[in-house]
Amino acid sequence: MILCIAEKPSVAKDIAEVLGAKSRKDGYWEGNGYWISWTFGHLCTLKEPHDYNERWKYWRLEDLPIIPPSFGIKVVDDAGVQKQFKCIENLVQQCEVVINCGDAGQEGELIQRWVLLKAKCQKPVKRLWISSLTEEAIREGFEKLKESKQYDNLYAAGSARAIGDWLLGINATRAFTAKFGRGKATLSIGRVQTPTLAMIVQRQKEINAFTSSEYWELKTIYRETEFLCQIDRLSSEEKANKGLEYLKQHEFEVTTFEQKEGKEGNPRLFDLTSLQVEANRKYGFSADETLKYVQSLYEKKIVTYPRVDTTYLSEDIYPKVEGILRGMKYYSKLIEPLLQAPIPKSKAVFDDKKVTDHHAIIPTGVNPSGISPVENQVYDLIARRFIGVFYPECKVSNTTVIGLVDKLEFKATGKQILEPGWRVVFEDQGSKTKDQSASEEKILPTFTEGEKGPHEPFVHKGKTSPPKPYTEATLLRAMETAGKQVDDEEMRELMKDNGIGRPSTRANIIETLFRRKYIEKQRKNIIATQTGMDLIDTIQNDLLKSPELTGQWERKLRLIEKGEYQPDVFKQELYGMVREVTDQVIFNTHARIQVEPVAVQTVKKTRAPRTPKEKPSLESIDCPKCKSAKLIKGKTAVGCSNFKECGFKIPFEILGKKLTESQLLDLIQKGKTGVIKGFVVPGSSGPRDSKLLLDGSFNVSLG
Repeated sequence: MILCIAEKPSVAKDIAEVLGAKSRKDGYWEGNGYWISWTFGHLCTLKEPHDYNERWKYWRLEDLPIIPPSFGIKVVDDAGVQKQFKCIENLVQQCEVVINCGDAGQEGELIQRWVLLKAKCQKPVKRLWISSLTEEAIREGFEKLKESKQYDNLYAAGSARAIGDWLLGINATRAFTAKFGRGKATLSIGRVQTPTLAMIVQRQKEINAFTSSEYWELKTIYRETEFLCQIDRLSSEEKANKGLEYLKQHEFEVTTFEQKEGKEGNPRLFDLTSLQVEANRKYGFSADETLKYVQSLYEKKIVTYPRVDTTYLSEDIYPKVEGILRGMKYYSKLIEPLLQAPIPKSKAVFDDKKVTDHHAIIPTGVNPSGISPVENQVYDLIARRFIGVFYPECKVSNTTVIGLVDKLEFKATGKQILEPGWRVVFEDQGSKTKDQSASEEKILPTFTEGEKGPHEPFVHKGKTSPPKPYTEATLLRAMETAGKQVDDEEMRELMKDNGIGRPSTRANIIETLFRRKYIEKQRKNIIATQTGMDLIDTIQNDLLKSPELTGQWERKLRLIEKGEYQPDVFKQELYGMVREVTDQVIFNTHARIQVEPVAVQTVKKTRAPRTPKEKPSLESIDCPKCKSAKLIKGKTAVGCSNFKECGFKIPFEILGKKLTESQLLDLIQKGKTGVIKGFVVPGSSGPRDSKLLLDGSFNVSLG
């Protein structure tokens, strides 16, 4: 039998239908010589500190840095996960060949490799690598299965990333929490989240420190056209008025009139980040929402694989383009002109050198029926970009007019669209696809060099504006370029290797910062909270908060993926970085003097800080298991807000006793409750009085 392991049950079902495996079993499909099983998220994870050394269970500065001699993995402590892993483990031992059908990306490769490693797989392994879930794509993928070893570097990069995040997250979070946490507050530090927060805090400080000042500019109107004087802004109204009087004494003379025809290039196809940016600008969707919507479209076979970082297509897609366009019936009016001639094959669209694992996000040609309105909005963005890249460029006429009033130079610019080209694809969308100020037409009259005449000078008064707060759109772009302001598309492409985080993880990083109350949203703007600002101010080490340095780490991970950097070298550099960070925190006596007296006074003087815990209740504290997410209350239990990955929860009612919030807090924070009366234990002769205990595996028992 051939064992296929998919990324999730729905994908396993799609593959089973194509392969003819129609018999549903417990944890897999069977038929036609195949078993098709599945994972769901991470079935395996890196071991926790206490799995290596019981002493490391406790958060003590003297134990840092925590660096295991070698890293191991374990099955996630969840009954459903362990059952599915056992199913896969048994199938691995019985099959002849394994086909890795996991998500075709770095994280997907890591998930599957860890499962096969833990299952002690010794069988030959093939790799299914596809960019869409259509029947045609799945069949083609199985006809062109890859050797698993082709993706060893991808796995090495994923493993190095996971180990790096573990080392830095565990050590830095424990160091800062133990040193500066003021009681039970967890100060979460992460390789990507901390420099991202640092960028937001830096912008917030610039806004807070900004002082607006007035300025004055000299302008004039000549032949119904507004011209701006080409001198520095004036700092006083008196100077501006003197200038105005001077201008009134002289005529306006045109010295240069220049018209140049130019072209506006087509908007590029979407990678995940640019799609998230556009959806945020146009519809206000968060990065996380856009990722969920486009992932759903992918699983419904409507668009191709979304977690990509390229805006190009591979050249083998070109023969399929016409068929995809013909399948997009709703856009037939826009597509019809394209089908009158051969589809253009431009290097700006098709370039194998710019495509790594996957190509840009495009429609599959499958009719988008049965999708939600928000999914339809995201699909519309993708569909129009795909159509737009095959339209002609937009032809424009750019006009520059320069004039003199005595010795002062004035300038006006204008633009006229001669042939709209690709713009017609976006005309009925109601908003521009590029920067609006650059897109709008401004038609100037025809001027003659040397012409003179009266004009109407005036003074324009303005105020300097503070830096703009980040929105999710601008923050995503800043993460992509490691904090540098880059507007040029080609330059942005070149900088992607030095960005912080990966396209697939950036949305989650932003959501994590919101969840931990380090940032908050005011309308579309992202604002650093005082907690977030205090955390960044506490961190002295640039390695932790520098976007540029974190971008360099990201680049090394990409080089590992390409086989151009050794994972062992990367890990040794990480070990050195972790030692430097922990040493700096441990021996930072100045910071200790600033923080500790406050914490001591709070505990000794009053119990008041405990009362807020009752007010925000269970949802204000960190999950005791993963320590990286807050708790959340459901209908029947309280559990980790990242339950799918963590699995921690405690029912509100245990053995017939409904627990009070105070008892739940004691159980979670102290690991035990006081004596509770009246537990109904099956098989007992009567009610039982007992404490509840939370053991090392985070299971509840009577004590």
